[in-house]
Amino acid sequence: MEKVTFRNTDMAWDMSALILFPPNFDDAKQYPTIVSVHPFGSCKEQTSSAVFGKALAEAGFVVIAYDASFQGESGGTPRYVEDPTQRVEDISRVIDYAVTLPFVDAERIGGIGICGGGGYVINAALTEKRIKAVVGITPVNVGRLFREGFSQHDPLGALHAMAAQRTLEARGGELQVNELLPPSPEFARENGLTERDVFEATDYYKTARGQQPGGATRMLFSHAQKTLSWDAFAFSEILLTQPVMSVVGQKVGAFGAYRDGLEIFGRATASKDRQLVELAEWSHYDLYDRAEPVGLAMERIVPFFNNHLT
Repeated sequence: MEKVTFRNTDMAWDMSALILFPPNFDDAKQYPTIVSVHPFGSCKEQTSSAVFGKALAEAGFVVIAYDASFQGESGGTPRYVEDPTQRVEDISRVIDYAVTLPFVDAERIGGIGICGGGGYVINAALTEKRIKAVVGITPVNVGRLFREGFSQHDPLGALHAMAAQRTLEARGGELQVNELLPPSPEFARENGLTERDVFEATDYYKTARGQQPGGATRMLFSHAQKTLSWDAFAFSEILLTQPVMSVVGQKVGAFGAYRDGLEIFGRATASKDRQLVELAEWSHYDLYDRAEPVGLAMERIVPFFNNHLT
C-alpha cells in the first residue's frame, strides 16, 4: 500500500489517497483498477480501503481509496462540507489521476462505494463512462436521506435554517458543525438512541472497531443546502448503461440503504448487467467490516469485476 497526494486541478487543492496493490505487483504491467469511495462521514482508512479495498487488491486489482474534498487528509475549506456534486466530481478527479499511472489500464476501471459512497459512485457512472462497472455496497441516496430523516421530514424548514446560518457565518459568526452520531454506544443506550442504524453507526465510528482520525462524522450545516435537491439515481433508467451491482443487508435501518439498494437495481434498466445481492441475516453496518457478510459480498463482487474488467 502506498499513500499519495495529487492535485485537484479544478479546485486548487490536493487530494489524499491510498493505493493498494495486488500480490506480486509488477509496475511494468497494467492492471484493472477500482476507485473505492468512502461513506458519508468516513475516510479512506476505514471500510473503503481496510475492508473492501484490501479484499479487492488481494483478488488482483489495483485499488485507489481516497479522502473526499473537505474531508480527511484531502484539501478544501471550509472543512466538513458534504456536497454531493463535489463528491461525484471527486471520483472523476481520482480517475484523472489514475489514468496517468503507468500500471493502471485506463480501459479497465471500475468503481465501488459504501453507504453514501455507493450512491455517489453509482451517480458518477451515469456520466463518467471511464467507469466500466460499478458496485454499491449498501448504497444510500444521500439526497433522499437528507430530505427525510436528516431534516426530520421538513426539508424546507432545514433549507431556511441553513440560509439563516450561512448569512450569520458570512457576517463573521461561528460555524455550525453538527455531530451526526452519539459520542459512544454507552451514551446511545443510556439516552434511548438504539435505532439499528444509529446505534450500529455509533458502534463502528465511535469505538476502536472503526474509529479513525479522519472519520469525522461531522457536517457543516450551512453548506448542505444542495444535498436536499440532489438525487443519486436521477436519469439512471437512461444513463446507467454500465454493469451495476447493488449489495444490501435485509436487516433494515432508518438510513434506508435497503430501500435505496433495491430502488437502483429496479431503475437500472439500461444497464448491460444489473445484479442485486441480498444478505438475509445482515445489516447496513455489518457490511462495513463483519467478516461473514463481507465474505459473502466478495463472493459475488470479485466474479462481477473479473467478468467486466479482466
